[in-house]
Amino acid sequence: MVIIGIDPGVATTGYGLIKAEKNKVELIDYGCITTQANTDHPARLEKIALELEKIIKTYQPTKAAVEELFFSNNVKTALKVGEARGVILMTLIKNKVPVLEFTPLQVKQAITSYGRADKKQMQSMVKIILNLKEIPKPDDAADALAVAITCSNL
Repeated sequence: MVIIGIDPGVATTGYGLIKAEKNKVELIDYGCITTQANTDHPARLEKIALELEKIIKTYQPTKAAVEELFFSNNVKTALKVGEARGVILMTLIKNKVPVLEFTPLQVKQAITSYGRADKKQMQSMVKIILNLKEIPKPDDAADALAVAITCSNL
């Protein structure tokens, strides 16, 4: 099964693709969809959808895992990320990719067995689980891989 994990954002949306078979996971690809800050918001959302659609068509994931929003003190930012998340979910649904959603706490628990793990611990475990030489960069891509690995544990 090919799983795409997604860490939603407006400026940077991380994605990671893994192949999961039995109790084994293997890296396929990872990266980020980026949008420019000086671009109007609807155009940024459109770019996220179009780029995600290309990734879906290329890798044909059989399942998607999307990270849920964490509580944010900045309501304006949370709303914009929520809109990006909605575009991501709609793009996945439109392309008939079943979606599961996970909170940051669930991802940390699944990857490190500790719900309060910090970013460095998470990234180190992603590296170990996927048998990589280096921690995936940027952070958003590593987070997306963690979400995909969480999904593979089900």
